[in-house]
Amino acid sequence: MRTVKVRNIEFGRGIPKIAAPVVAKDIESLQRETAALKEKPVDLVEWRADFFEKIDDRNEIIRAAKEIRRLLVDKPLLFTFRTAKEGGQREIEREDYIQLNTNLIKSGQVDFVDVELFSGDETVSGLVETAHKNGVRVIISNHDFDGTPSTDTMVFRFKKMQELGADLTKIAVMPKSSTDVVTLLKVTDLMKTSVADRPFITMSMSGRGVVSRLTGELFGSAVTFGSAGQASAPGQIEVEKLADWLQFFHQQLNQ
Repeated sequence: MRTVKVRNIEFGRGIPKIAAPVVAKDIESLQRETAALKEKPVDLVEWRADFFEKIDDRNEIIRAAKEIRRLLVDKPLLFTFRTAKEGGQREIEREDYIQLNTNLIKSGQVDFVDVELFSGDETVSGLVETAHKNGVRVIISNHDFDGTPSTDTMVFRFKKMQELGADLTKIAVMPKSSTDVVTLLKVTDLMKTSVADRPFITMSMSGRGVVSRLTGELFGSAVTFGSAGQASAPGQIEVEKLADWLQFFHQQLNQ
């Protein structure tokens, strides 16, 4: 499996990298949240722009991106507009989704963009092409807040993400039982051993699925999402605790 290196962070090797969201509604709040992350054990910052109130104002969104970039210095930045159908704060028209992501890709301020698999093959492939032409990496993602799909369904989706040119692939699911959590971990291990040719991310959400956020080094997930304030998804662990537990698992695996 190849790794992906961005700003001296190598995704797909060693301890899973910790990502934390910025969920601010305006630039002033965004500045505070971003500045606070500088002192946290965070490898990747995700700007969840669906929380941002002036998302329709291109100048304001670019100004916000520049502020985050200025404050982060060398930390990689992931731009995400999470649609309502996949757990985000609002819905968006497809053309607006394409234009928003294109604007951020071409801004020179972001290292990654998140593109939802179910936004359509043409949309996904077009944004991947635009991103790669501009030196930006792409996480193709799928979030299921209604349940946990079958093993075959999740593997099929991961394969399609790879075919569409993702640099990293991501699936997050909602467990309704311990069996669902085991299914997600089985898929994760299957990806590591026989399917993935690039870094991938899996998680089982909510408190029931928290084990999936801690055991990526064993099963193969390259990134785990924690919180440094307001969480962006159910089950996120505070980043200091997450870093300690990941280090604990790392020590146990390397005894």
